[in-house]
Amino acid sequence: MLRTYGRILNRPGTALFSGTGLVARLPISMVGLGTVLLVEDASGSYGLAGAVSAAGLVANAAFAILQGRLIDRFGQSRVLPLAITVWGVALSLAVLSVEADWPIWTTFVLAAVAGASLPSVGSCVRARWAHVLDDDRERETAFALEAVADETVYIAGPIIVTVLATAVDPVAGLATALVAGLAGTYGFSAQRGTEPPANPRPDHHTARAPMPWGTVVSLSVVSLALGSLFGSAEVTTVAFAEEQGAKGVAGVLLALWAAGSLIAGFLTGGITWRSGLLVRLRVGAAAMALAMVPLALIDSLLLMGVVLFVAGFAIAPTLIATMSLTEQSVPPSRLTEGMAFVQTGIVFGVAPGATVAGVVIDAAGASPAYLVSVAGGAIGLAAALATRPVTTRRGVRTPA
Repeated sequence: MLRTYGRILNRPGTALFSGTGLVARLPISMVGLGTVLLVEDASGSYGLAGAVSAAGLVANAAFAILQGRLIDRFGQSRVLPLAITVWGVALSLAVLSVEADWPIWTTFVLAAVAGASLPSVGSCVRARWAHVLDDDRERETAFALEAVADETVYIAGPIIVTVLATAVDPVAGLATALVAGLAGTYGFSAQRGTEPPANPRPDHHTARAPMPWGTVVSLSVVSLALGSLFGSAEVTTVAFAEEQGAKGVAGVLLALWAAGSLIAGFLTGGITWRSGLLVRLRVGAAAMALAMVPLALIDSLLLMGVVLFVAGFAIAPTLIATMSLTEQSVPPSRLTEGMAFVQTGIVFGVAPGATVAGVVIDAAGASPAYLVSVAGGAIGLAAALATRPVTTRRGVRTPA
């Protein structure tokens, strides 16, 4: 299995762009929580802190697709340094606005600008893998590796920002995210040898490569539903731990969930699959939905940890199949844009999932709120079943 990953990481430049891409992605899991900790410390209001964080999250999701389109057109090395510089300035000013007690509207505006300009480095890393690897099997291995990197970011980032914000200073967590984002993205974009070629706007004699909207929309709905599952399950797990009198254990429970996904992602990349991507997408979506059902019946922290760990094994394989199907169906000249649609779906789904779960928690408690996650999984499964075999970039139909 290690040999499988070794083959792709031994390609010139691949280990370096994957590693710097991981560092560049750390702000994704640090800025939202870091903003909440900073604003709450200054204002004493979790409501205000959550609203400021949400402004950045919504702006990031709203501009991710446009940013992906610009990257496809002008190239990563031209767009990423500009975007991350704007992000760095806006985030620094947002922190200053909180610390200096500027009018609250300035904090909202600066948080939104920072969110809108934060690059989707994950899409760019996957676009590089698709560019340097010719074999579909190797691409799936690379996407599995990046799924593991994503899980690492989402496990390590919140821990780092929380420890720094509580043990050092609320500004320290965001300052660390700032350094990681700037250094990682500048380092990543400087690697021109593995960068996919830019695709300037075609002239009036050349038609723009068509986007397979049927497939992209279906896969985006899968991601949207999974995002709602993630958002609702996270909020509900925190509430469950609090009902059990151990709110601090919530982080451990969520870490177990993520650890299951991380292990599954690593295993997925090392296995030679006989089933097609579409089958694996549907099986994974079904497993995610079914894995949420027992959570509503559990009344033990220990058992909850075990079940969440097992449930996590369905996450990474489903997301890997989703990204691999996107890569195979979207034309190379619009690959970053296509992947941005799918990844943005996850971001857009988190907020409504968390909101609906919060309403159910207030009305009926934590356990029934896990049914919101079940509903999200069911919608994702329906979208996966509605996804049709697609014509790949090389003209081969993805087996169903």
